[in-house]
Amino acid sequence: MPEQAPWRFQKVIKPMVDIPKEHIVLGGLVLTCQGNEAIPNGFVEIQDGLIKAVGSVDELGSRESELVDTGGTLLPGLFNSHAHLAWDGVHDLARQSLDDSPEISAYKSAGNMLVSLRSGVTTVRDLGMNTANLHAKQAVEQNIFPGPRLLVTGEAIVQTGGHTYWCCREASGPDEMRRAVRDQVRAGADLIKIMACHDTLEFTDEELTAVIDESHRNGLPITAHATYNDAINRVAQFGIDVVEHGGSMTTETIDLLVAKGIPVVTTFAPVLMQSRPEIARRFDIPEWKIEERQRAVSDTSRYQGLVDAAAAGVTIVFGTDAGSPVVGHDVIAPEMEFMVKLGVVPDNYAALRSATCSAAALSGLENELGTLEAGRRADVIVVDGDPRDDIHAMATVKRTYRDGMRMV
Repeated sequence: MPEQAPWRFQKVIKPMVDIPKEHIVLGGLVLTCQGNEAIPNGFVEIQDGLIKAVGSVDELGSRESELVDTGGTLLPGLFNSHAHLAWDGVHDLARQSLDDSPEISAYKSAGNMLVSLRSGVTTVRDLGMNTANLHAKQAVEQNIFPGPRLLVTGEAIVQTGGHTYWCCREASGPDEMRRAVRDQVRAGADLIKIMACHDTLEFTDEELTAVIDESHRNGLPITAHATYNDAINRVAQFGIDVVEHGGSMTTETIDLLVAKGIPVVTTFAPVLMQSRPEIARRFDIPEWKIEERQRAVSDTSRYQGLVDAAAAGVTIVFGTDAGSPVVGHDVIAPEMEFMVKLGVVPDNYAALRSATCSAAALSGLENELGTLEAGRRADVIVVDGDPRDDIHAMATVKRTYRDGMRMV
């Protein structure tokens, strides 16, 4: 294991945010996210930060008097596996990254952590905006501010002058790539992210080899921004662990992802939300961009590579690119609805699994999170309605528990 980040050596005498871990029995429709399992009149018992029991209310016997009827649907806490907490979805990305002070980035991250919790997201995989996510993680883990569990990259790594260089760690040559990885590791990153393409492929072969090898030498997974076939195929060949966004893919590339077990985190929300005039205009999106996005949404053939990949067995994981223009950190139902519409997941329950059990497996947490099972960490949410019938039920979150602490 790498050496711990400096802040982990700090002694915390008393937490600033001290939320008690509840002992409670919640009742309602229970969707465990183990396959299509549903318990119509079910319960989830939470104690000491863990799920103590899950089952039918009939099994409670005399303890049924302890039941708190939520009148809703109980689910595992959601993962947003592609988000940027320090971006607000309102202001220009480059200008935020260049102009926001660390203090403003901290305020934005704090606000967006609260929005995430209110939306049922108990784990955020933050893929970078300068170093803000490292400090947000410290704030949560040291109980300075309430938030979801954070899995962070630190700074994403990019070739000098590469895609979104204005919010990333620039590096040139294999040695600088290794140093860039080591700096993120020292700062407390949970994973490494690289920007593998924009209009062209980025990184030399030697640089790509070095950045992937150094990540794995330090025991961290590495993920790549890769949005079209040549980029996806290249990073898969070189040994990347996850593909972000995805895009057009040949059968050869899809077969490679399947053979290597490489998942794709899809992020449709930026195109989707910017295509909706009544929303986009409030964010000053120009008419030409709205029209362009509408064409992109209506032409589903552009997503065929992802549909084919899913059909071939590539794991599709939920992400929204939250913080991108017009994409707030509460855009959950629209992303899931579009995933189902396209066919990258077959139905609403599969969309829920993409944000729970599949997402937990992506981050190596499948034995702790992602399903409602006894012994798992008590990340539990309650929504109003049955999302299997109407995915927009996910827009009304009544309760959010993270590690047994009621956050909403």
